Formats: sequence, structure tokens, C-alpha cells
Amino acid sequence: MEDEETAAVLRTVGRQVKVWREAAGMKQAELGAAIGYGDEMVSSVERGRRVPKPDFLDKADEALGAGGKLSAMKEDVERARYPKKVRDLAKLEEEAVELGAYANHNMHGLLQTPEYARALYARRRPAYPEDEIERYVAARMARQRVFERVPAPLLTFVLEEVTLRRPIGGKMVLRKQLEHLLEIGKLRHVEIQVMPTDRDDHAGLGGPLQVLKLRDGKTLGHSEGQLYNRVFSDPREVQILDMRYGMIRAQALSPRESLAFIEKVTGEET
Repeated sequence: MEDEETAAVLRTVGRQVKVWREAAGMKQAELGAAIGYGDEMVSSVERGRRVPKPDFLDKADEALGAGGKLSAMKEDVERARYPKKVRDLAKLEEEAVELGAYANHNMHGLLQTPEYARALYARRRPAYPEDEIERYVAARMARQRVFERVPAPLLTFVLEEVTLRRPIGGKMVLRKQLEHLLEIGKLRHVEIQVMPTDRDDHAGLGGPLQVLKLRDGKTLGHSEGQLYNRVFSDPREVQILDMRYGMIRAQALSPRESLAFIEKVTGEET
């Protein structure tokens, strides 16, 4: 695990599962058979090596007669399921009253379908283990609750034209992703813009960025690169990112033009 908080939660849950299993006089294979999981999964959970699903904890609680004590740990485990950098970013997104993001190589994470996100993580090098891919995909999908918040924040996105055309996951995955964009773009609190490749004046050549304006009036910036994931709080740095994002929006197609552009590209993918 990549952070101590997650590791501590998983070790605690694992010890509890082991204590209750031994108190019930069951072996790992017996518990696995009783709850529909292999003994290797039970062993990994007890050692704090795997994140147990809610179903695992509920069934183990019932099979071991834990009286709800294992099931009660689901909320802590759910938070631990996601990498720390994702948890931190999701917390900021939940506090934002306005969020603006520019994406240049692939769809922004808040706009991705599960299939697109899975294909994206599957192409990472060095390669991620399968369970790590699923962990990241689940975390990315959880962040999308920001679209359902009440009151709704203002969410704006600028996507490079290439993000609409690069067939990550194959043509069917891309087509479904484009259709998803069109649906998201119809929401009244969401604006999606496209930056055409033929634009010669472009304020976003420094890479992807995100600007978050929080409830308390504070504005933060966020940027992600090959080997870093950074939140900017220095007012001077945030001001630069905010200015750049405003220029990027001005240089891109309008939201209405952009939806028409996305529809056109979607038709080309048929």
C-alpha cells in the first residue's frame, strides 16, 4: 500500500477477521468456503495485503457470528480502498463550488466511463496488477459523485481534440465514452469545451491543470505529471493557473460548438 493510513486500516481489519475466525474454530479454507472466497483471499485480508469488499466483511461477520463488528468496518475500509492521492483530491472536489479542468492527452478523470478508465490504467507502464487497476477505477468512479451534489457546483472542462479521437480501449469503448460526454454536457451545471488541434494560439501547452474554488473562498490549483501529483496553494501560483485556464477557455470552442463537434466525432466512430 502506498500510504501508512491505508496500511494501518487494513492491518486492523485483518487482525479482527483472524481473531473472530480463530474464536470460531475455523481454518482459512473453511471460512473461505463458507463465504464464497478462496483461502488465499482470506489469508491476504488477514495479513492486510488485500482490501476486502463490503460483501466479504458482511458474509464473514455472519459466518463468524461477529454481531455486526466486522460489517461496521466497511466505511473505514471503503476509504482505504482508494489511493491517498485520490482521496485527497476527491476531498477537495467535494468542497469545491466551482471546478475547472483542462485535459490534453486523455479524457479528464471526472468524465471517464469505467471501461475507458480501466483501459487507461491497463496501459500504464510499468504494468499495474489487476487488483490495483480495479482499485484505481473504483476510486475514479467514486469521485464522480461530484456531479450529483446538492447544491450543484459549477463544473467546466476543456478537452483537447485528440482526447476525442485516441481509441483508448478500442473503438467501442471510445464511442461509449463520447456518448457519455454528450450526456454529461447536457447537465445545466456542466460545460464541456473542445480545443481544436488547429489552434495556433494555446495557453495550455504547459500541460493539464485544474482550478478549484472552495466553499471557504479559497482557490487551489492542481496539476499531475509523469511522476508527481501536486496541489498548489500559493496565491501567486494559483493565480497563474487560474489565468491560464481562463485563456484556455477563451481559445477553445464554445460549449455549444463543442457539443456539436463531439457529436460529429461520435458519428465518425460509427
